[in-house]
Amino acid sequence: MTALLDDPLDAAALLRAGALVALPTETVYGLGADARNGAAVAAIFEAKGRPHFNPLICHFPDAEAAFAEVRADGRARALAAAFWPGPLTLVLPRRADCRVDLLAGAGLDTLAVRVPDHPLALAVLRAVGTPVAAPSANRSGRVSPTTPAHVREELEGRIAAILDGGECAVGVESTVLDLSAGGAALLRPGGVPVEAIEAVIGPVGRPIPHGAGPAPTLRSPGLLLSHYAPTLPLRLDATDVGADEALLAYGTPLAGAALVAQLSEARDATEAARHLFGALRHLDAEGQRLSLRGIAAMPVPGEGLAPAIRDRLARAAAPKA
Repeated sequence: MTALLDDPLDAAALLRAGALVALPTETVYGLGADARNGAAVAAIFEAKGRPHFNPLICHFPDAEAAFAEVRADGRARALAAAFWPGPLTLVLPRRADCRVDLLAGAGLDTLAVRVPDHPLALAVLRAVGTPVAAPSANRSGRVSPTTPAHVREELEGRIAAILDGGECAVGVESTVLDLSAGGAALLRPGGVPVEAIEAVIGPVGRPIPHGAGPAPTLRSPGLLLSHYAPTLPLRLDATDVGADEALLAYGTPLAGAALVAQLSEARDATEAARHLFGALRHLDAEGQRLSLRGIAAMPVPGEGLAPAIRDRLARAAAPKA
């Protein structure tokens, strides 16, 4: 039985003991383990059914704790000052004395690091005294969890506990930026718009790899082609909807759907990001119950968090491996 906790000190004690604990962040719930403990890190992959070539993000209570494990240049420090705590992950070269188990970084010479913007997560990170590796707290490839109930649906009995932080405020994962090779490359759009990053460090390359290839091509989590996927097929950029389909609406809903979940009637991308994964879960569960043939998603145009939503929907719609 997976316990539901309300005290971050209890969560920290379990993590120190090598257990897996789902932690709330501002983005989605993460499945936390002591990043220095190879057995605990391996248990993350087992609980999620996650490929071992797919690296994990390591979480820290502040920038200096993160930069004790990786080499940070002036750009990294400027971004940390601007966006940490917050939904930005930086991929940086590991230090020679990095304490994080190599499995957490999929054996690469880089590590993905961030400081989450959630009071309970930060309380755990301060109390545990170790980096915490924490991918999203769901089975690999499935829709990310934004509530404790979502985590329980995915991982009941596979993990020790869930720290209850209510619903996540942002609702999509962090932006991932690779600074390890001299330039700046956007690996995954997310909670910090790339335009805001460019206002701090200048132009950012935007080749988003959709690779299901070998380990070296995956510099961070969230890059597998098929990811965040519901069970029902997802159809993108729908301009019509069938009576045997569910509709993921953005703005005025298309007429004729058997079932509708609204991301944002006002077409506000920030609101839509917060609702995205919960809406996909609802349509998937109810659509299966009603024997619908699939989910039709309306277009989500624009900038800000809209590219992150489009990225998640594209991966959710991709053919499953």
